[in-house]
Order: sequence, then structure tokens, then C-alpha cells
Amino acid sequence: MELDVILKQVEAFANNAHGSQQRKYTADPYIVHPIRVMEMCRQYTDHLPILCAALLHDVLEDTLTTKLEIESFLRTIMSDSFTEEATSLVEELTDVYVKDKFPRMNRRTRKQKEAERMSSVSANAQTIKYADIFDNTDIAYNDPDFARIYLREAWELLAVMKNGNPDLRSKAIRQVESSMQRLKLLSFPPE
Repeated sequence: MELDVILKQVEAFANNAHGSQQRKYTADPYIVHPIRVMEMCRQYTDHLPILCAALLHDVLEDTLTTKLEIESFLRTIMSDSFTEEATSLVEELTDVYVKDKFPRMNRRTRKQKEAERMSSVSANAQTIKYADIFDNTDIAYNDPDFARIYLREAWELLAVMKNGNPDLRSKAIRQVESSMQRLKLLSFPPE
């Protein structure tokens, strides 16, 4: 099956999973974010599992869709090995240290643990996360108060996630730094 046909099917699955969810601060359907993340990744790779995982990266975290449902769907449109790789990437990108599971941890502690976990995920998962961070920097325009928190967290993630696509990482670093400077936040480049 042609790459674009598969991606359209995955996009439709993700859109259905997100249902009536909207992007925070806008009236856009939620799917516009995963599409932008996928399109950014596509500037650097045409590897199908990465592009599919980019479209699905928030499905496990933000919907009632299960890993098994994702796997079952993907098996109908791609090989078993690509299905396993894409599903694994989605799992890697799904936050583990969430408030519901760790109610006694404050946000700062949860995000530090998440950054530690993300530092050791696969290079492909980190590549998708770079695009996710880049796309989420629009928060600087929409909610400057929360942006101060989010951008520092993104900066800390970029400081420890060093294994993904280096060009996309640099692009994400520049975007976060630009957003931080717009809000007059001090920053130091991630190593």
C-alpha cells in the first residue's frame, strides 16, 4: 500500500480516537497537532513506523483507545514488524508519570522523572518528541503564564534527549529558545 494512503488511514484512526477533543486554546480539532508533528517528522524521514507513531503519539495518553486496538488496526494496513515498531514508539511517547497514577508527586517531580525516562527511549521516539515539542511551543502565544512552565520542561527534555535526529533537535531547541526569549525567560542551551 502506498505511504500516503496508509498515513491517511492512520490519520483517520487517530482522529476517530481523539473524537471531539480540541486543541487547547483554539477551536481546532485535536488531530491538527498530530498531523503537524507527522509532517515535521516527514521532513527528515519517510520511515512508515515513525510517521504512523507521530500521528498516534497522543492516542494512548489522551483517549480510551488501547494498545491492542492500535496494534489490531495497524496490522490491517502494514506488516507485523512495522506494526510492532510503530506501537512501541507510541508506548515510548506516552507519559508514564501522570498525575492520576502518581497523585502524591508534584508536577515538577513527575516531569523530572519523565525527562529521565525520555532520555533513554529510542532515537526514533526522541525524533518524534522533538517535533511534538516544536509544535507545542505555540503555547507561548496562547497562555504566556503556563508557557513559562511548559517551555522550561521542554528545555529540560531537550537537554537530555540527544539521540534523535540532530537537525530536528536543533530546530526544536531554536524554537523553544525563541519562545523563551519572547517571554523574557533566561535560558541556557541544552548540551
